[in-house]
Amino acid sequence: MLLHETVQFPSSPVHQTMLTQSDIEDLFSLINKSIDRPSLGSGSQGSNRTVYSSEERKLRRMQSNRESARRSRFRKKKHLENLTSQLKRLRIQNRFLKNRLASTMHQHLLLSLHNDHLKSEAIALMATLSDLCGILF
Repeated sequence: MLLHETVQFPSSPVHQTMLTQSDIEDLFSLINKSIDRPSLGSGSQGSNRTVYSSEERKLRRMQSNRESARRSRFRKKKHLENLTSQLKRLRIQNRFLKNRLASTMHQHLLLSLHNDHLKSEAIALMATLSDLCGILF
């Protein structure tokens, strides 16, 4: 614990600094005020200062939280816009792929029918060839 003592100063002016007695008294009174200031937890002035700085910190924290919430809402909005854009793009791609699949399946069906027709023709031609070979040999 510190004991506060009043600083004493010489009664004659200091010639080296060219300060008058009044100047020196003013300087020492400022020094004594800073030494005699009550601690933050005691006295009305200290508690007011604590409340003010506490309120100031609270206001700064509230402002910081507001800014953080604003940035968070902005990020959330951008994320939602990106997801919406991605959904739209994926729906278009899905529609394209469904159409392509339907077209490929239709093509497969047509080729299968044509293949079946060619197989039956091949069987008929083989039968005809077999008959001709039987006649000739």
